[in-house]
Amino acid sequence: MTYLTHNDLKKYGKTYSLSVLAVALVNHQKANWELAANNYRLLKQVRKTTFNFDYFRIDCQFNPERIKSSTADTGAQAIQSRPCFLCEDNRPMEQAGIPYGNDFVILCNPYPIFSYQLTIPTLRHIPQLIEDHISDFLNLSKDLQDFTVFYNGPECGASAPDHFHFQAGIRDILPIEEELSIIQEEKAEAILSHHDLKIYAVCDYLRKMLVIRSSQEKILAQTLKDILWLLKPHNSGQEPMINMLANYKSGVWHITLFPRSVGRPSEYFAEDFDKILVSPAAVEMAGLMILPREEDFYKITKENLINIYRQVSISNDDFRNLLEQIKKLT
Repeated sequence: MTYLTHNDLKKYGKTYSLSVLAVALVNHQKANWELAANNYRLLKQVRKTTFNFDYFRIDCQFNPERIKSSTADTGAQAIQSRPCFLCEDNRPMEQAGIPYGNDFVILCNPYPIFSYQLTIPTLRHIPQLIEDHISDFLNLSKDLQDFTVFYNGPECGASAPDHFHFQAGIRDILPIEEELSIIQEEKAEAILSHHDLKIYAVCDYLRKMLVIRSSQEKILAQTLKDILWLLKPHNSGQEPMINMLANYKSGVWHITLFPRSVGRPSEYFAEDFDKILVSPAAVEMAGLMILPREEDFYKITKENLINIYRQVSISNDDFRNLLEQIKKLT
């Protein structure tokens, strides 16, 4: 695999920070990798429709190039029988990257949703489990301030649950990025506030979520670990079902955490006209519903969206129980 330096990327963009260097990386790949160039060009032609709710919106994007991700078989047998596409030996020769620390590499995602999109896998082939990588999640969001960094749990949209990775998309594309300040001020319930840490709960957003803010990395990392432990299935070593997004602005981390109940809604498994091929991950939970089939794009309704989010989000009772436990954190 080719690792690119600042000098390699100078003609593709600015290089004064990792965030702008990542933009230059995508520009480099569009110029030197036919697959990436074609798919980013097709992204300009994707169709979008918007469903407006009381104080927020859900955008639906018809994006046929995402069919592989949406339909990925993440069962144990399927995973074992295919080569891992995030391992260096199995990546396309044209795919180049930027090393990040000792454990990660920043890659251009060749099947984009955003105009600039990154995949950030570990160099080692290890499972998609966030608990030991929370500091990496926070550091990445701080270093990639032009991006939103997101994490999909192994049963919540990750198409490679056997190889740990983050993703990142250029900022100000997702509806939640525009809506979050209003939600915090007008719709969120304050759950915890101490030691430079604030946690809010949002119930009335089709899907339930926690909004967590802090300027202190150690406090925030420990809080996220505590919440993961509270969400973890009883008597199970499994990771709880979650999606997370992170932004770093003006010295403060803004984390949105979506507790989940199932990975795919019943519409995914339905037959004939009732079928809607949607596999919600962090992007969908943030308000951008990716639909790889044209027929789904034209037939999806507001009622479908309400039902899909209701199924995949944590239940009312479980969420309320979680909030009561969070209030006891010290």
